[in-house]
Order: sequence, then C-alpha cells, then structure tokens
Amino acid sequence: MGRLGPTEIILILVVIILLFGAKKLPDMARSLGKSARILKSEAKAMKSDDQQSAPADPPHPGTPEQTAPRTIQAAPGDVTSARPVTEPTDTTKR
Repeated sequence: MGRLGPTEIILILVVIILLFGAKKLPDMARSLGKSARILKSEAKAMKSDDQQSAPADPPHPGTPEQTAPRTIQAAPGDVTSARPVTEPTDTTKR
C-alpha cells in the first residue's frame, strides 16, 4: 500500500460524511475529545499514584490523616463538584 494522496483523503472524507451525516460528526468529535481527556487524566492519576510510595505502617488512630474529612473528586467533565465523604461510625458498645 502506498501513501494516501490528497484525492484519496478527500474521497475518504466524503464517504464518512455520507455515512454519518454532517449533523452527527460534531457530536462524535466532541465525545471523542471528552473520552480522550478522561483517558489522559486517568493515566496521569495512575502515574502519580505509582510515584507516591505507600506508607510502611498503617496510620495510627487519632493521627491528622484520619481526623481530616476525606473528599471524593469529581471526574473530568462532570458537572458536580467534590463532596465530603461521611465515614461510618461504630456506635455500639462492646
């Protein structure tokens, strides 16, 4: 297979427009871009998680890490913001 010339590229674009329609193409491109952004942010998060070292000992009760409220971060492109997580408390006496 040789290189694609300008004529072949134009022919491919015309066939794509005929198959999907001019109205659907911007929506498809938008959703493809959103998917690419989500994939990129998830890959970046995984890479940063790998670079952070895990603590050798589990945190002790009462340390500042456990007393601060944890938050759930919204996904990229999500319209909701981060919200605090309510931790379950054990109120039963043993």
